[in-house]
Amino acid sequence: MSARTGLLRGLCLHHVSCSAKQLQQQQQQQRRLLNHFISRDPTPAVKGQDAPSPPQFTLAVKDNIATTGATASSTTTCASPFLTSYRSPFEATIVTQLRARGAVVVGKTNLDEFGMGSHSVHSAFGPVAQGPDDDQGQGQQVCASGDYEGEARSAGGSSGGSAVAVACGEADMALGTDTGGSVRLPAAYTGVVGFKPSYGMLSRHGVVPYANSLDTVGLLARSVGTIADLLVGAGGLWAEHDPKDPTSLSPAARARCASGREGYRSSLTAVLKGVRFGIPLECNIEELDPRIRDAWSASAEALQQLGARIVPVSLPSTRHALAAYYVIAPAEASSNLAKYDGIRYGTREDHGGSAGAEIESDAADGGVLYAASRGRGFGDEVKRRILLGSYTLSSEAMDNYFIKAQAVRRLVRRDFDRVFALANPLHEPEAFDLSDLPDSVAMENKFGPTEVDFLLCPTAPTLAPRLADVAAQQQSPVDSYMNDVFTVPASLAGLPAISIPVQVAPEAAEGPGRETGSGAAGLQLIGQFWDDARLLAVAGAVARALSEPT
Repeated sequence: MSARTGLLRGLCLHHVSCSAKQLQQQQQQQRRLLNHFISRDPTPAVKGQDAPSPPQFTLAVKDNIATTGATASSTTTCASPFLTSYRSPFEATIVTQLRARGAVVVGKTNLDEFGMGSHSVHSAFGPVAQGPDDDQGQGQQVCASGDYEGEARSAGGSSGGSAVAVACGEADMALGTDTGGSVRLPAAYTGVVGFKPSYGMLSRHGVVPYANSLDTVGLLARSVGTIADLLVGAGGLWAEHDPKDPTSLSPAARARCASGREGYRSSLTAVLKGVRFGIPLECNIEELDPRIRDAWSASAEALQQLGARIVPVSLPSTRHALAAYYVIAPAEASSNLAKYDGIRYGTREDHGGSAGAEIESDAADGGVLYAASRGRGFGDEVKRRILLGSYTLSSEAMDNYFIKAQAVRRLVRRDFDRVFALANPLHEPEAFDLSDLPDSVAMENKFGPTEVDFLLCPTAPTLAPRLADVAAQQQSPVDSYMNDVFTVPASLAGLPAISIPVQVAPEAAEGPGRETGSGAAGLQLIGQFWDDARLLAVAGAVARALSEPT
């Protein structure tokens, strides 16, 4: 063995390797269980006079958020073969903050590899699923053969494991990451509450990055109040700046943003009467499931009967938001994933499972040191996004794709700023052309249409599909990307958004006693930047008005 090869083999020992056989055994064991956890810890039961202060609550952590300790949940795998047993030397700031508030981590949840996917099926540990119309938290079972039992449905992605852990009652709260809807979409599919805060409010330190300018730590729970108490209550997370995260707003910026908002300095009681909800006309797309459209319309009517004002609004640039997102996010991902080469991060092994032997075979494979390691270490969806991002950043394509996508992103943010009554504290007001608006938008006066407090729209255009259909690739990658059409605009603009469950009528299927689709969908509320406190208060009131638990 050459000195160079020996040195490279030594570098590989920075990360604990896992043979292909061991990974296969982990995958088979995972398929026999509820597939929402990758690793689990025993949950301590503390009651009565021995109860600690602050009160404890159970927390599930998405497995792309770093945790430390001597327990099983101290690994951070990102559901990738590259990091099957990686242990971070430090813990994510958000986990440390929640531990200080009484959180007890019960495990790390399954996800799409590196957070890339809409159904939590692109995982080295097998797909996440939920049982059909499962309201009792029994979840689903995946057979040892990998087949899906009965009508098991998608849990959404990429934070599907976190959503199922909350829906099953195995965690009081779960952490996820939301890049283009990865917290809100699983919340809609599983019937729980999913919240994406304003960009820069919660620390991203210790979160494995997908797209840095879009990634946001999100929270999932069975009630809006559980999230609100931690975020904006006394000693809320909103006020904590993290100097380790360059995207975390400074204390001065937080104070300035909060000074023009309600609910941060004092308690806020939400009253729906007089609240203006905007109904984006662009969300009434042809692909929208009729049952979701009916639930959306019925919810708006119910709010109107309670004294809220329903106002049609137009966000013209959001038609191009999805295309812009799938240029920007893969471009950033291709850069972030460059370090996973089996030398700095990840494992290196040959087809026979002999760690270190891959170094020589890589060198023989076209002379590229890490070609084979990256080829086998990444899943198909991750490879697809790396290739897409690398192309859009190439010299001949950057001007036509990446630069134009960034321009669309600015237009999307401007559209939101135009319809909201509150100003965006990070940007100066911009003028807009009234001729860009459709005729269906009524003018309040000569200055323009009515401004609103919040936007009300569906979280996803469809109900949770059957996992068997997803596995059979009845949905193309583009079809899967379409699931993010309603969640991406808020992510591009960095705005707070929350998905709350709303019941929909099941549709009869062929055969006696059968129905298609689950009985829950998601209703999304979007607020102006740093209006998180009022958004959570109003979302709780809306959930109560629609007879959902809070």
